[in-house]
Amino acid sequence: YQRRVHGIQKVMGKNRHAKDKLWISYSEHTNEWGGKKPEKKGQKFQKLPFACCALSLLPFITPVCTREGIVFDLVNIIPYVKKFKKNPVTGQPIALSDLIKLHFHKNAKGEYHCPVTYNVFTEFSHIIAIPETGNVYSYEAYEQLNKQPKHFFDLISNEPFDPKKIIVLQDPKATITNVMDFAYMKKQETKDFVQINL
Repeated sequence: YQRRVHGIQKVMGKNRHAKDKLWISYSEHTNEWGGKKPEKKGQKFQKLPFACCALSLLPFITPVCTREGIVFDLVNIIPYVKKFKKNPVTGQPIALSDLIKLHFHKNAKGEYHCPVTYNVFTEFSHIIAIPETGNVYSYEAYEQLNKQPKHFFDLISNEPFDPKKIIVLQDPKATITNVMDFAYMKKQETKDFVQINL
């Protein structure tokens, strides 16, 4: 039944809150409010953490990288390149001499960080490497102490470097590559070399 209270019409009964609920359903959340859409069958997306080998998908011990900024663990990439003579991620030809040994720095807690700013690296950090030395820095350190003053000398070793050859190891604003799209994943070429961590 209905009644008026101070000029406001109220509907009494079990359905009185049906149109004025304090929650939304899952379908409303996904269809009307921009919530996460259910993944399609077979769809799988995985982002590789910056401190992991792109071949084993496990944390690296002896990191090396390509000019494109793809990081591998030396013990995994050597046997792969010796057999296939190509980059396992892009499928393009590569030689072991093309790999650059990286020098990451850790703090007292064992966390990778920039040796200049001391900011801990996370998935949101912009990380670069100097190919001439292999030293790894935050982009902020490079931008403020190298790029802006045009002082192109390694911040640790003081060796000169070419700013055009800076290697980007991680850029949070760049398009993220799906691990499942790596060339070797599609061809299942790692079974004889490493244990894939999926």
